[in-house]
Amino acid sequence: MSDGVFAALAHPTRRSVLTLLQRNGPMAVGDIATALGVAGPTLSGHLKVLRSADLVDTQRQGTTIRYVTKLSVLEGAIADLMEGMRLGLKSSGAEASAGRENANGNS
Repeated sequence: MSDGVFAALAHPTRRSVLTLLQRNGPMAVGDIATALGVAGPTLSGHLKVLRSADLVDTQRQGTTIRYVTKLSVLEGAIADLMEGMRLGLKSSGAEASAGRENANGNS
């Protein structure tokens, strides 16, 4: 799951799309293209990658399809990455002991 998310995030235009959608809420393709200065066909390709990674979803409003972010998927990928890198975890017993010794003036 996370590999597809990070592959989708590798391109700056796709990151810009996610940022734009997160800040503005649901947007139509034409509005996204105008805001980012990207041609429609180019943007469609980027949206396809974001949909495949499950980072965006569509909402139909009448005849208009609007795109919206799915932050839960992004949050899950970031959590997986942090867990894999052991970030945000408490230090091991040996590291904690060393920290206490240094705090007490012992080396």
